[in-house]
Amino acid sequence: MSTDLSVILPRVLIVSRRSVRKNKFVDFVGEYHLDLIVGYGAVPVIVPRVSGVHMLLDSFEPIHGVLLCEGEDIDPSCYEQDTAGLSEEELEEIRRLHASDTAIDKEKDSIELSLAKLCLERNIPYLGICRGSQILNVACGGTLYQDIGKELSIKCPEGQRAMHINYDDYDGHRHDVEVVENTPLHHWFKDSLEEGKMDICVNSYHHQGVKRLAQRFVPMAFAPDGLIEGFYDPDAYNPEEGKFIMGLQFHPERMRKPDSDEFDYPGCPFAYKEFVKAVVAYQKKLNNLASVQKPIKLNKEMEIKRKIIVRSFSLAKNLYNTGRGTNSSKQTELEAGAEFLEVLTCTTRILQLI
Repeated sequence: MSTDLSVILPRVLIVSRRSVRKNKFVDFVGEYHLDLIVGYGAVPVIVPRVSGVHMLLDSFEPIHGVLLCEGEDIDPSCYEQDTAGLSEEELEEIRRLHASDTAIDKEKDSIELSLAKLCLERNIPYLGICRGSQILNVACGGTLYQDIGKELSIKCPEGQRAMHINYDDYDGHRHDVEVVENTPLHHWFKDSLEEGKMDICVNSYHHQGVKRLAQRFVPMAFAPDGLIEGFYDPDAYNPEEGKFIMGLQFHPERMRKPDSDEFDYPGCPFAYKEFVKAVVAYQKKLNNLASVQKPIKLNKEMEIKRKIIVRSFSLAKNLYNTGRGTNSSKQTELEAGAEFLEVLTCTTRILQLI
């Protein structure tokens, strides 16, 4: 019996985020992501943010799912976006206000964009949280706001603006989003929606976001300022069949009540639950494909012998059906089938004795 865990439990790749601690690089992944993936029945496989890893992704096969989450701003050159609309003073202010995010990590960009494109090519389940949703949009040809405050909020009436990051209340900060009807997000949170309303409160840790949504996606939620807070591909969403392509700008895994592990809403963990469901189904599909034996290719000599044996059985069937005897020329052709049956019978007897 095989003891290969890759056959038993599905594998979800998660790319780490790199930071500096005590003058050393430290790679990490948020604990809530790992807890939920394990809790719903998959194995998280951490892909370290190390130079050259994007060239070694084959080494992480089999890949049954990809979850991408935290990280710095994506290099604007990845989505053909320049900063011409922002002055140097504005760019400097952005770098000052969001110093931990504006230090672009091109290596992480390369690893994650490669994984996102692999998922899209092979229909591997993909869940993007925060930066991961932005990576997904960029991988499909969408663009991002360089800074929501400078490019979006300033154009909105005062009553429609939303604070998307609050460093003074990092985990506690929430803002409203309007959920789009008949989307997965609506289904997950419908029991928490007030009658006649489609609003929930979500957390927020970002200063960038989706500007132009890639054509294949459908929005699932909007912030008051119009920013897309969630999207999915309806043609690639059926968890029971191993299909799941989705991005969420907010962090449902961190939407917990103060000093508690209890979620703000019962629907918060559903993105992970349905994602892992798709991962499990995708693994089963891969295993079923692998178990189907490929037809044996015969060389020319073996193919000639096969045709002779088939011809022999065909003659024998005709003789049996008609009840007529056979002439000497036909007798020679029948011998090939008789010899084959004799060998087959002897082999069967030997196997029964073993």
